[in-house]
Amino acid sequence: MHHSKSEKPHRRLVINGDDFGFSSGVNHAIIEAHQKGILTSTSLMVTGDAVEEAIALAKANPTLAVGLHLVLACGRSVLPPETIPHLVNAEGYFSAQPEKTGIYYHLNSAAHPELPLEIWAQLEKFRQTGLPLSHVDGHVHMHFQPIVLHHLVQFAEEFNIRFIRLPWEELLAALHADRADFFTKLMMTLVYGGLRFYGKRLLTSRGIQSSDRVFGVFHSGRMTEDYLLKLIPRIRANFVEIYSHPAIAIAGEPANEAFGLGQAERDALISDRVRALIAQQGFRLTNYHQLGAVFH
Repeated sequence: MHHSKSEKPHRRLVINGDDFGFSSGVNHAIIEAHQKGILTSTSLMVTGDAVEEAIALAKANPTLAVGLHLVLACGRSVLPPETIPHLVNAEGYFSAQPEKTGIYYHLNSAAHPELPLEIWAQLEKFRQTGLPLSHVDGHVHMHFQPIVLHHLVQFAEEFNIRFIRLPWEELLAALHADRADFFTKLMMTLVYGGLRFYGKRLLTSRGIQSSDRVFGVFHSGRMTEDYLLKLIPRIRANFVEIYSHPAIAIAGEPANEAFGLGQAERDALISDRVRALIAQQGFRLTNYHQLGAVFH
């Protein structure tokens, strides 16, 4: 049977703001990008400095889907340091070197029994907010490490985890948008491809969904309007997540990204040109809550 073009199924696009709760500037940029722009989803750092404000804002904006931004590097733990001495320092902070930390978690057997304790504690702290859990992803993608993902899926039933981010970009689309760092992007594609292969099998075995592609890794902290306008027409996948780190600079607050482009990322999410291009490419904006209702 011939389908007319108008009957084609819509492509699905989730636009996520990471680091909700990190600071007031991040919180307000995320809310603004949701109210005025294309942002549909966000991920909450339950130990962020501005987490209470983030929770209140989320409750005042129920159309914004909120997931857990699992923090196991570059941030603070929920549990006290004496409970997880091989994960955090005496002040309760994880390592600020994510690459080394990922390897350490695999190789240090003393860290192994502590990881599920902290993962459970962050999921439980999220549950205590009263917000429905939309999805789980991770700060600096630490949740993508096989040992972490293995523990995370053990709690899927208890916390009703239905979507987990598996970051993997389309290399050609990303290179078209920005040709810099070719070999880094190639290596990341290979490494992330391997991690995704493991992760996808694990999630599928537990009935957990993930989008087909996730954009934001290669250009983290630089997801500007110009970049999105080049990237979006090149995306081939039909179920896509794009994430960024919108922020408003507030005096005295730390930045959550090294490039200082939080406001440019916020502006990109409010851009009429970006919104029009998304529609033109046949994408329908959605979030993991809405998709959960469709898939189940």
